[in-house]
Amino acid sequence: MIEDTMTLLSLLGRIMRYFLLRPETLFLLCISLALWSYFFHTDEVKTIVKSSRDAVKMVKGKVAEIMQNDRLGGLDVLDAEFSKTWEFKSHNVAVYSIQGRRDHMEDRFEVITDLVNKTHPSIFGIFDGHGGEATEYVKSRLPEVLKQHLQDYEKDKENSVLSYQTILEQQILSIDREMLEKLTVSYDEAGTTCLIALLSDKELTVANVGDSRGVLCDKDGNAIPLSHDHKPYQLKERKRIKRAGGFISFNGSWRVQGILAMSRSLGDYPLKNLNVVIPDPDILSFDLDKLQPEFMILASDGLWDAFSNEEAVRFIKERLDEPHFGAKSIVLQSFYRGCPDNITVMVVKFRSSSKAEEQ
Repeated sequence: MIEDTMTLLSLLGRIMRYFLLRPETLFLLCISLALWSYFFHTDEVKTIVKSSRDAVKMVKGKVAEIMQNDRLGGLDVLDAEFSKTWEFKSHNVAVYSIQGRRDHMEDRFEVITDLVNKTHPSIFGIFDGHGGEATEYVKSRLPEVLKQHLQDYEKDKENSVLSYQTILEQQILSIDREMLEKLTVSYDEAGTTCLIALLSDKELTVANVGDSRGVLCDKDGNAIPLSHDHKPYQLKERKRIKRAGGFISFNGSWRVQGILAMSRSLGDYPLKNLNVVIPDPDILSFDLDKLQPEFMILASDGLWDAFSNEEAVRFIKERLDEPHFGAKSIVLQSFYRGCPDNITVMVVKFRSSSKAEEQ
């Protein structure tokens, strides 16, 4: 037993002598102890660590303050980041729009209502341009033309062969023909999307050309699409473009003839001449009595690059009590998420307007 113990101690002594007590091992041990003592026991390091903790607390507090201000619609101090902003508020509709990270602002919006005499449905429009004067032309012309035709229609509605759908289609195509004549003369290759909603007491009619988009929140909080984007990669659009002798290619996104990231638009006369881009609107109608909607969102694609339909509806639903019904908050949130585009969002509330009318 004693011999075994001596043998074990002898073995441990050899290990200590050949491994732990070697000059290299002792040197590394001393360096390690010195570093540990420096980093965890000097006053300077303690001060650095404390300052870092304070900085983290300060940043967290600033973020919380920004989020609170954002929720209250009070981010005026940060508006300079967005280059330029536009806003609108009237009765049951609010709009917030920013130039964002683009060099130019090419979004436009329009609101035309007649809540007193109700000589025509309310008209809401979102237009997202790509170069030139197309957007301004459509924004200034189309809603006013629609207003006049809708007023004429309402006067003799019972005997008319027209409808909201046919009026929308006719006037959108007519404006496109006007644009092509004017823009071709000046060699202006500009174009624009067109999203128009007509709101009457019991019916909502939405016409869409391009990739601006509308979505509605029904009585159960569901997101109901009001339009469908016209993108070149969609099977229906791709087949139509191919039949016309055109092609699509990927250049950051799928583009018609390698140029335009949407398959339908107003303007864009070089692509219209090839018949690969068309102005034909998709038009959908919705029964308000059946849906009993709470609100709808109409927005340029800058919003939809950052939010899905469902996310946008949830976001706005939680912020309807804000000054801009959540439009400002969701625009700024889209910017914070990295959207590089102009961003324009219009929120139209339904329940508040019906309650106001009852009173």
